Formats: sequence, C-alpha cells, structure tokens
Amino acid sequence: MFSLGMRILLVEDDLEQLEPLAAALKQVGHIVDAAEDASTAQWLIGEKSYDLLILDWMLPDVEGVELCQQYRQSGQGAPVLMLTAKDTVQDRVTGLDAGADDYLVKPVDLMELLARVRALGRRSPLWTGDTLTVEDLTLNLSTLTAERPGCDPLQLSSREFQLLECFMRHPQQVMTRDQLEQSLWEWGTEPESNAIATMIRRLRQRLQRLQCDHWVETVYGTGYRLAPKTET
Repeated sequence: MFSLGMRILLVEDDLEQLEPLAAALKQVGHIVDAAEDASTAQWLIGEKSYDLLILDWMLPDVEGVELCQQYRQSGQGAPVLMLTAKDTVQDRVTGLDAGADDYLVKPVDLMELLARVRALGRRSPLWTGDTLTVEDLTLNLSTLTAERPGCDPLQLSSREFQLLECFMRHPQQVMTRDQLEQSLWEWGTEPESNAIATMIRRLRQRLQRLQCDHWVETVYGTGYRLAPKTET
C-alpha cells in the first residue's frame, strides 16, 4: 500500500463520540479506519499498517490499555494516543507503561486532539516535515494547500489533498486504480467504479490554477502518474 498522510485506527465504542472524532480527522486529510470494539481493532491491526492508533480506554470486550499492550508486544511501533475519563496519576502511569505515547482526557476537545495527532505524527519514521515538494510544486500537509511560484495558493478538499499527496510521494511512479483505492478509502467503504477517474478529472481541473494540471498523466491500460514538466 502507498503511504500518505497518516492512516489512523480509531477505536471508540460510543458512536456519538466516534463519528465526530473520525470526521474531524478526515477533514484534515487523514485516512481513518473506525472500530467500535477491540475485536474488530485486533483484526484490522493484523490486516493493515497504521501510522497512529487512537484507543478508548473503556471498551466492551478488551480494555484499550490491554489492546495497546498487545500491540506493543507484537513489535509494532506506531504512536498510540489513549482517550479516557480516567485522570489520576496512577491511571496515566498505567497507560504509559502499557506503551501509550500520549493521553487525552474526555470529553475530547477536537482542536486539542488534532494538535496531539500532529505532534505524534512527527514521531513517525514516515514523517518528512510539514511540506512535500516536487519540482516547484509545494504541498503543505498542515493547511491542505498547494503552491507554485507566481500563482495564488490553492486550497484543496481533503480528498483532493490525499490524491495529490499520494502522487507527490511517488513522482513518476505509475499507480493503478486498485492501489489508489486501497490508499484513499477507509476500511468498510466501497468506492464507485468510476470514483478514481472522477477524482483525477477534478484534481486536474483544480491544478489548472497552478498551471500544472498536465503533470497528472493517464497511462492507458495501467493507471496514473505525476510526471512533472519543467517549462523552459
């Protein structure tokens, strides 16, 4: 699977909390697999690689702190953020001893959550800074904007950002539709058959403002690639 932004596993058994947390993370460009119980989370961990885990402490089957401990014992090193109403010193020590990297007390403030996620993302070995640059095109990973000299900054939607980021992490590399779907869609979602073609067309339209829409090439019968062309 291609690596982009952060793929996050969010485990929270309360849907009234799970849905807004997942929505906030997706809004800023992350790919979020959401699970309501530890059993589903354990299965997902065995199937996918994550850049960050966000675990509720109190889950109906296995406590989040135990899930964190299992994750660490399996040799996995991605950062873990614990969400909990437990706020004693001993609770924090227990979570940290289980392998958690950070701790956020409920009720969760979304702005603080996003700040903690950004900080933990910088600990990932995949983190390369707040910007990606290919030729003279720069993508700001924290503001979801793309820029080229002489053009106004382009504000992207989360989906446009995810697609462009994927291309910019792999310039000149041909990516098939299946590879793009695996990178851009969360677990449990099924994109329509023409979803990638539609996203490519939309991204090209948006990149016209930066005069680099022709960089996104269709490789017929195979897929798509970002092929930067330096004007002379």
